[in-house]
Amino acid sequence: MSIDPQRHAERRARLAQALPAHEVEAVLVTSAVNVRYLTGLESSNAAVLVRADGSALLATDNRYIDKTRGLDVAAVEASDVAAALAAPGMGIEATHMSVATFNRLGADLVPLPPLVERLRTVKDPEELDLLRTACAIGDEAFAAVCREGGIRPGTTERRIARLVEARMIDLGADGPAFESIVAAGENGAIPHHTPDERPLRAGDLVTLDFGALYQGYHSDMTRTVCLGEPAAWQREIYDLVAAAQRAGRQALAPGAGAKEVDAAARSVIEAAGHGGHFRHGLGHGVGLEIHEDPFLGPSRTGKLEDRVPITVEPGIYLPGQGGVRIEDTLVTREGEPELLTKTTKELLVL
Repeated sequence: MSIDPQRHAERRARLAQALPAHEVEAVLVTSAVNVRYLTGLESSNAAVLVRADGSALLATDNRYIDKTRGLDVAAVEASDVAAALAAPGMGIEATHMSVATFNRLGADLVPLPPLVERLRTVKDPEELDLLRTACAIGDEAFAAVCREGGIRPGTTERRIARLVEARMIDLGADGPAFESIVAAGENGAIPHHTPDERPLRAGDLVTLDFGALYQGYHSDMTRTVCLGEPAAWQREIYDLVAAAQRAGRQALAPGAGAKEVDAAARSVIEAAGHGGHFRHGLGHGVGLEIHEDPFLGPSRTGKLEDRVPITVEPGIYLPGQGGVRIEDTLVTREGEPELLTKTTKELLVL
């Protein structure tokens, strides 16, 4: 992740400022993603201690200790990274530390809410540049697979997923952001269908949900295409999802409530009698994880801030028939949100 090391110091300083409110002098960060966010170290075994005065100490094992030499934080080598840094009275990441580790440390530790995740919600300019690149890779990969005839009758769902993923890597992605979804025909009624050997057939609606991983940052986009001219019911639900998605995008703004943004899109689908066929939240944040705060849904609380990358992805799923989902990644801005996924949302007939 090519970010100025000064950014990591600024992030740790913001975390330090949050500690007095929780009556702790330090926090032990053990989530690998959060350690990377605060220090720049990518590893499978590391922890960082951040003190209220802004100082920090990083621990990792001998596989990664050499990678710490260019970082702006002091580091020590330890096989048990949590034990190396733990001390009585410090805060811990309650959503990440296991009960077994908590009990093993034997210190008077204070469980804290997800403080680093809250910091990660608002992205800095370098993070947004990485997300723009990741989204552009996804756009171009999808366009290339469509242009080259990869989505056609006879090709299996699994084959199409691999074509999209391979093209993203060819375009510079480190890999797929998650296991790609390709759902054809009746499988489109399953929001998180796993691609299988079902061959595409003429007349199918085909939903593709995929993203690129680029220098640690994840893109996310969904498009639904039709193999041949759509039937009336297919066109009807596609146009309805497109209208709901448009309403959700227009509701995104700093200060907007997570529940209210979801309602802006969901009410369009409910008014058409398909409320029971939209069975998940409207969207989620993206960044160092494919699903991160904030989340948009009927029971979600909180308000959006400026510079928050987030998806808007309503869907209609008709059991035994098929489904439609349209998803973009956007960034909240004053005025209109910034659209990162640029692929057309017109129904593509292939």
